[in-house]
Parts: sequence; C-alpha cells; structure tokens
Amino acid sequence: MSKTAPFKYFKTSPEIIKLAVMYYIRFPLSLRQVEDILHERGIDITHETIRFWWNRFGPLFAKEIRKNKGDRHSNWRWHIDEVFVKINGERFYLWRAVDQEGTVLESFVSKRRDRRAALKVLRKLLSKHGSPHEIITDKLGSYRAALRELNLLDRHETGQYENNQSENSHLHFRQRERAMCRFRSARSLQKFISINAAIFNHFSHQRHFLSRPNFKLLRDQSLADWRKVCAG
Repeated sequence: MSKTAPFKYFKTSPEIIKLAVMYYIRFPLSLRQVEDILHERGIDITHETIRFWWNRFGPLFAKEIRKNKGDRHSNWRWHIDEVFVKINGERFYLWRAVDQEGTVLESFVSKRRDRRAALKVLRKLLSKHGSPHEIITDKLGSYRAALRELNLLDRHETGQYENNQSENSHLHFRQRERAMCRFRSARSLQKFISINAAIFNHFSHQRHFLSRPNFKLLRDQSLADWRKVCAG
C-alpha cells in the first residue's frame, strides 16, 4: 500500500485492524458495538483502540481505494442535494453529489448554503469528474445562481421526485449520525464522509438490478479487492 509498511509497529494483526475499520466505516455501528462484535470473535480490544485505528488507517485505505478504482462513474446525470447537520448546537450543511447509479461523487460540509457554497461544490465536481449531461437539484435558488455563473443552466433540472437518488443517499448518513450520537466538529464530519464515500462506493452494487449469482460474484470480488488494497 505504501513504501513504508503501515502496520510495521503494531502488535495487532493487520487482518484484525482492517476488519475493525471496515465494520466501523461501512456499517452504522458505534465504536462500542464494533468492540462487542469483535469480542464475540475472541478479539479483546477497547473502543478507543478502534477509534485510533480508523483515524490512522481510514484515510490511507480510502486513498488507496480511490487510486485503484479510478473514475468509475457516469457523467450522464448528477444528483446534488444538501441536508442540515447539527454540530455542538450549530447548523452546518452537508452537500452530496451522486450519479444516476448512486455512486458518491463528492461530499462537502459548509456553514451556509448560499450561492458561494453551491459554486464551490460544483467547481469541485467539474474539476474532478468533467461535465455531465444533466444536473438534478431541488429548487434552492443557490443552485440556479451558481449554474448561471458556470453557464450550465441549460442542463439544470428541478422536477418533482427527480432527485430521489440524492435523497436516498442521505439515509446512510442519517443512520451513521444516530449511531455516533452526532459529530463533534465540522472537520471530523468532513473527514468521516470522505472516507465513508470511498468505502461505500467500493462495496455498493445495484443488487436490485442483478441476479443473485452475479451479485455474489461482485460482492466477493469487492471483498477480495479490499483485502488486497489494504494489505500490509
């Protein structure tokens, strides 16, 4: 994974570290729930150890996954939406962009949801992924103002129910937010959602469009790739 072995000075087996990090990031589990699950397997570690592991290795794993998977998404249609997040009593906004297949393209935290914030999100998307054929949003005026500045108003759609793909992508975040009893800072939220997006994309398959044998093959391949990508 890197020139210097990431697990070099750790006494715990790399397989256990990878399993703990995957459980915590991929599923809506708290640190203590992951600790209990591992305890049932005979692995005795504390939740604070798991916290250290995901902070240390989560960004490394996500970076390696992005590098190996590349830009495997479609520029046919983008769905962009924002939800509010309470952090220490303050309201922040989580912007999320997904393609028509549900692949997370970008996640961004901001204090406001004005034209400036929408413009920043759109510029990030365009610089990383190119230009789409359609951009689906809700009727928030900030999107229209930002797209006008980028000369993309002709690709903008705001039809009812058309942005359900983005709305559904927020469900995973809300489950995670409840499990973690909310986030402590905007910085920790930004860090987690960027790592979570990479791992979510890696394991996400359109199972409702696949036969059971094909889904099982893809799921096994994702797990094999995870073990390979995160090899110590």
